[in-house]
Amino acid sequence: MRVLAVDPGSKRVGLAISDPTGTIAQALATVDAAPSETLASRLGEIARDKEATRIIVGLPRRMDGSYGPEAKSARELADSLRKASGLPVELVDERLTTVAAERSLIAGGVRRAKRRVTVDRVAAALLLQSHLDSKR
Repeated sequence: MRVLAVDPGSKRVGLAISDPTGTIAQALATVDAAPSETLASRLGEIARDKEATRIIVGLPRRMDGSYGPEAKSARELADSLRKASGLPVELVDERLTTVAAERSLIAGGVRRAKRRVTVDRVAAALLLQSHLDSKR
């Protein structure tokens, strides 16, 4: 039961995939968010190619627990992805995943330019691993 994680952003979308047992998350790719009209179908195609059986989408929340406009976009993406892929799609709290990913890359000595293109998929992997751990 592979799970595809989607960490949505306004410019880039980070992706991660689990192993077949649903135990270990692995950073997969970063895709352009534009054009937004085709994003769900592109992600659905990736889910099919990677044989995912479920998809989780990061739901951005503010530190006080409220939702902003980014959360509305994530919900819309999840709905579109549900229709495009035919798979179950779950929204998962993603507070601080990007911050944690950035810190991890800095600690690993990754240069700023490389971090910019890597941080989204690392954040998706952190989101997915946290989700997989919580399900055990």
